[in-house]
Amino acid sequence: MPKSILIVDDAAFMRMMIKDILTKNGYEIAGEAENGAKAVEKFKELTPDLVIMDITMPEMDGIQAVKEIKKIDSNATIIMCSAMGQQAMVIESIQAGAKDFIVKPFQAERVVEAVKKVIG
Repeated sequence: MPKSILIVDDAAFMRMMIKDILTKNGYEIAGEAENGAKAVEKFKELTPDLVIMDITMPEMDGIQAVKEIKKIDSNATIIMCSAMGQQAMVIESIQAGAKDFIVKPFQAERVVEAVKKVIG
């Protein structure tokens, strides 16, 4: 059974890019969310194998969303993504419970490599 993934990014074209990369590599997209608050709701509803989460979003940012998701399921697998290579944010998201980090603009190989590393 293919692994299901929830894609969270406030930019629709980014979600589309990630979705395209993942579906081409045999992953199933469980759903999408455009901010952290929606991501938490969708996570409860869909219980995906993996969440790919943007950091900078309106309403609730990715780091806060990771903390909320981890409260729901401490074993949740989350990969962060952000355009900003800001070390502090990377460190903060890893401390919040993210397993890996991908930088925008995405390289398809890097996305697939990160996903394979955390969920196979």
